[in-house]
Amino acid sequence: TECEKEPGSLLWIFVMVGNIVRGMGETPIMPLGISYLEDFAKAENSPFYLACLHTATVIGPFLGLLLASFCAELFVDIGSVGADEVPITATDARWVGAWWLGILICALLNLLVGIPFWFLPKSLVKEGESNEPEETSEKSAAPLQENDKNETKQTMYEIAKGKLYYVLFPSYFDFIPFLKALFHNPVYMLFICITVLQFSAFDGMISFMPKYLEQQFGKSASDAIFLIGVYNLPVLCVGYFSGGLFMKKFKINIYQAANIAFWVSLLEYLLYFAAYWTVCDTSPVAGLTVSYQ
Repeated sequence: TECEKEPGSLLWIFVMVGNIVRGMGETPIMPLGISYLEDFAKAENSPFYLACLHTATVIGPFLGLLLASFCAELFVDIGSVGADEVPITATDARWVGAWWLGILICALLNLLVGIPFWFLPKSLVKEGESNEPEETSEKSAAPLQENDKNETKQTMYEIAKGKLYYVLFPSYFDFIPFLKALFHNPVYMLFICITVLQFSAFDGMISFMPKYLEQQFGKSASDAIFLIGVYNLPVLCVGYFSGGLFMKKFKINIYQAANIAFWVSLLEYLLYFAAYWTVCDTSPVAGLTVSYQ
């Protein structure tokens, strides 16, 4: 008998590490970008700028789904295997698209787009304000120098008292009380729970809807990905942009924005709940809904 070897590969580790590195690079953009806008933008213009930022975060996945739809039509071994040598088509369940091609393209684009971030200034003049005069900055230089000297003396005093750990890691002692205060804030925790539920529903749709379209309507993987991108993400872009423009034009405060978000979310829930009455006939699947015979 011939020796049987189970198929296996450790290349998935490279994909996992690449996704971890990508997540580490993408995560600071949202919190730091929002803080960057809040610090240097007018209060009435901040919602519009944030809407533009969130719209851009939706346009990215939309373009990514279009790219994935294109790559899914190409065979996984493109370049080494000719199209004439592949006996199956994209609608066949055994078809594997060129999933790796989109990763390489997006990695190159991320590298190019990340270069301008090196040239962002550390601080900006707040929108609508002018630079401080030189005389003012010169007058404020002396108190700052005195404060630095006082901080140095205080630091040496803490070291002398044995508080070296507090001197070396001051941010740790500031972070824990701040995090505890956030966890005890009911508004913040409610917002976190709502955000988790919203993203869970969205991720579920992105994960399972393509397979549903393939099985129920006989679509190929590329067509299913394209339909999801076209029918869902442009509407989100319009919602983000129009919401920010609406808040900027009518100067909506936080309380009014919370009321608007509640009623719009309730309407969204009712519309999604109506999908329970949208029932399609189950397609026959051998071994699952019908017997093999």
